[in-house]
Amino acid sequence: QVELVESGGGLVQAGGSLSLSCAASGRIFSMYAMAWFRLAPGKEREFVGGINSSGTGTLYADSVKGRFTISRDNAKNTVSLQMNDLKPEDTAVYYCARSTIVVPTAGPNNYYYWGQGTQVTVSS
Repeated sequence: QVELVESGGGLVQAGGSLSLSCAASGRIFSMYAMAWFRLAPGKEREFVGGINSSGTGTLYADSVKGRFTISRDNAKNTVSLQMNDLKPEDTAVYYCARSTIVVPTAGPNNYYYWGQGTQVTVSS
């Protein structure tokens, strides 16, 4: 059984920064890609960024490229999302997800385990 628990969300002004963290249970964390998705009111779930199993490769949505950075620590079973230069349109619930393969993909179908989400609100 895999459990993902996100933390670090909150309220920030536009232009500010937040760092999200996701702690994963289970002994095979390092075998799979991890990703962050977000869901804003009235919108569809959106891929934010992903990282491969070894942490050597990343994939980002165009909307966050250059502002967000995803990283992982396989020794601690954690994945993080550093968000800089936040914009009001980044407001959403952010979810951590564990893939069933080693490389990140933008589509949600390869992600079997999901966290409960953490709210990020960016005020203008």
